[in-house]
Formats: sequence, C-alpha cells, structure tokens
Amino acid sequence: MISGDSGSKKSLMIAGAVFLLLLIPGVTGAAGNNVLRYGFRIFLYITIGEMWNLLSGYAGMTSLGQQSFIGLSGYALAVVTSKYGMPYPLGFISGLVISLVFALAMSFLLLRIDGMYFAITTWVVAEALGTLFMSMTYVNRGAGMTISAVPYPRIGTLYVMALVLCFGVLLLIKMLMSSGSGLKIIAMRDDPQAAEASGVNLKKTKRMVYILAAGITSLAGSLFFLNKGTIYPESGFDIGWTISMVFIVIIGGSGTFYGPVAGAVIYVLLSEILAHYPGWSNIILGAAAIVMILFCPKGIVRIRIRNKN
Repeated sequence: MISGDSGSKKSLMIAGAVFLLLLIPGVTGAAGNNVLRYGFRIFLYITIGEMWNLLSGYAGMTSLGQQSFIGLSGYALAVVTSKYGMPYPLGFISGLVISLVFALAMSFLLLRIDGMYFAITTWVVAEALGTLFMSMTYVNRGAGMTISAVPYPRIGTLYVMALVLCFGVLLLIKMLMSSGSGLKIIAMRDDPQAAEASGVNLKKTKRMVYILAAGITSLAGSLFFLNKGTIYPESGFDIGWTISMVFIVIIGGSGTFYGPVAGAVIYVLLSEILAHYPGWSNIILGAAAIVMILFCPKGIVRIRIRNKN
C-alpha cells in the first residue's frame, strides 16, 4: 500500500501545481516542438509503465503481451478515421471498447494460468494478433494504414492530451492502491492462498486489474499512433512495447508509485541519446537493466542516501 505521509502529499501537491501550470496555453505554446515531443513521449511511457507496474509490480501478473491493446487501439483509430472519415475521438472510444471486450474475453482463458505460463500466453496472443493483421485485407495487410484526422491535432494539443492522461492515471493508481481494493491486490500478489482464505476473490480481482490495465494502455496506444500518423502490424504489435515497459519498471522500481515515473524519464532520455547508435541501443539498454537488477534490484526510487554527519 502506498504510504500517505506528508512527503508523499507534498510531492502530489507540487505535481498538481506543475500539471495546472503546463495546461496554460501560453506555457505549452512557448515551449519548442522538440520539448513538447519529449514531454509527450515521457507522459505516454509513464502511463503504460504504471499500467504494467499495476499488473506485475502490484498484482504479480507479469504480462508480455500488453502490445495487443496498443495494436488494437491503433488500428481502431486508423479504421475509424481513414475508412469511415469519422473524428479521431470516436477512434479513441472504439479502440477502448474493443480492447476492453478483448481483455474481458481473454481473461477467461488467462486467469486459469499463473506465473511464466501467463506471461508466455499473453505474448503468444499478441504475436497471433500481429500475424492476423498482417494477413487481413481489410487493414491493408502489411502495408499498414494512415490515420486521417481532420483537422490534424498539433503537437501542443497532443502534449496536453498525454499530460491529462498521465496525471489521470497517476491519480487513479494513487486512489486504487490506497483503497481496500489495493490491499486485496497486494495480498493476492504476496500470498494468493492466504488472500483467498481471507475472503479475496482472486479471479475477480485479477480480472479487474487486467481489464483496467488493458483499457488505459489502449488509450496510450491511440495517442501514440495519432501522433505517428501511420500504423503497421510490426509497429502496433511489436514486442518492443513490452520491453520498454519492463525496462521502465525495473529501472524505476517495481511495485512503487513513483518508480515508473523515474523509469520513463530515464528511458526516453536514453532512447533519444542511443538513437544515434542503432546497432547498440538495445544492447546498452539491456546492459543497464542487468546492472540495475544486480546492484539495485529494488529500483532507483528505493535508493537511500545515508547521511554520514
């Protein structure tokens, strides 16, 4: 459970003040496009990092297939805007509904298995979806699709949308993990049998967490591809999405509130630097994750600096 100490409350107040400040049109307008793009990416990766952390860090449900919902929402957005000429908000809603229905249907299979079998099955489902979309004429197979929003939102608008989504997710996680449901989630992770003996409905709790993570991840996926403008099966259902989430949570701190925030900032900045070294980027990121696991397995946010005075 997340502690409700004064330091945490003060941090939230500061974050809220920054959030309100950044919503002012003059502030976002004064920032350069590159700054807004970095901020956009950071907010989106915080969002998907928090959702993967909810699944794995808090609930103990390690998924390797969250890219399923990113791909589904991206294609829903492309179909709604390109094929039917509808506004992109309807594409967001369509992607959310499709992802929630798919997550609900898959939960009846996935919640029958645990551990590495759960992780592998989620990955197999995502790969199967990628193969399916690669062969579907309706979505142009491997040629991909274009998002046709009219008028197309500018980076400042996308930035504010990502900011609102990110802070909404942080508030949701804070409230959820400070509630009775949060206690059930932690108990389920720590000792499923004891939690069930105490009256926790494991399947109901797991289903709630899985569907919630799917829905919010889908919104982040819609925003990402609205910014990108195109989607392909290999980009929508890429295992790289899960690799990013795992890296963010491991670096920041699994099972912590601020871990994915710190991890996302580090990930985006490292990605920008390593973009100039395409052959080495994944190797360096992997090496950084291994170093963190070996020397700081609890993540950056759990590092304590001892006062020698």
